[in-house]
Amino acid sequence: MTQATLFTREPVVNRKRAITANRLIAHGADVAAVVESLNALQDVWPSHHPVFVSLERLVPTPDLMAWQAPPNAMVEIPAQAIAHPRTLELLGQLREAGIHTCLAWHTPQTVVPPESEWRFVISDARKNPAPANPPGVPLAWGLADLAAFQTATQNGYEGASGWFFLKGHPPSRALSPAHGQIVQLLNLVRNNADIVQIERLLKQDVAISYKLLRYINSAGFGLMVEIQSFRHAVSILGYDALNKWLSLLLVTASRDPAAPALMQTAITRGRFMEILGASWLDSSHHDNLFITGAFSLLPLLTGTGMAEIIEAMTLPAGVVDALLYDTGEYAPLLRLAKLTEGFDGAALARQVEELQLRPEQVNAALLSALGFADNLTA
Repeated sequence: MTQATLFTREPVVNRKRAITANRLIAHGADVAAVVESLNALQDVWPSHHPVFVSLERLVPTPDLMAWQAPPNAMVEIPAQAIAHPRTLELLGQLREAGIHTCLAWHTPQTVVPPESEWRFVISDARKNPAPANPPGVPLAWGLADLAAFQTATQNGYEGASGWFFLKGHPPSRALSPAHGQIVQLLNLVRNNADIVQIERLLKQDVAISYKLLRYINSAGFGLMVEIQSFRHAVSILGYDALNKWLSLLLVTASRDPAAPALMQTAITRGRFMEILGASWLDSSHHDNLFITGAFSLLPLLTGTGMAEIIEAMTLPAGVVDALLYDTGEYAPLLRLAKLTEGFDGAALARQVEELQLRPEQVNAALLSALGFADNLTA
């Protein structure tokens, strides 16, 4: 058994900030360890978008060919390793196997082998302008915020990879009417209001009703019967389960066409926490774990401060403690979820160990959650 690998991730977006791919970064001791961990993820591999696989600081070698790469997988080759004999050997094998490649950390000085084929080219936009004649679609990396993204796309980049969209938002404002209506629904459900009262509010927005039923009937819920109405949903699921799906509705209520990356991140956090929390918290906590992760990005999704959002809602104390104070039994899993969105593999490993989780358990939860979020936000 080789040393376990942990993965972190980041989204890849186009000029309109719509998600076009997911980037998976392996933090492993060697290529063999990464391959072992990748092969263990076949059953939960997200299939909705292409997935870039980065070996981080490892030199890509033919050992990678032991990976049973899914059809949507794409291997990143760092420019610093492109002339390495073992990497050149791997490139030929990837080409023969029909596995696409992405050239990472391209600079104006990068010389690519004439026979190589690249779907995408990633450049550190802090140091390099968009390539004039890139060998693939140019993507910016290292952007500080939304303003930097706008500048990068205006200067020739076709999209970006990273978490820039979490920074550079305008100051907080009041909840929009669309978000406010869903908050009212959530409060009614959490207080076990009469079904007639809840249905009356739902009927004021047909789009909300449709989206709610779509989520409840999604594959992620696993129901054996199709839910036809809110009343039917209450009879089958009960109020507690509906609370989770109305919470999901709040996260995805933004009408901003550039919000998908935020939505995907929020839902991935929630599902990740829900999956992992099942290993030590009983079922009464699972929906609250999902809500904690999903609501952690509500200030960016709604443009409203977290304190104001929580004041408007009826939420369990554990959720409030995690979101406002980073305390309580849900907070460690929220911290873990955020660490999977970075590049600090050592910090991630420490948190995994502290929570007494297995690396393969965390990896599977991350990819399963990502696939879940991709399918819901598609």
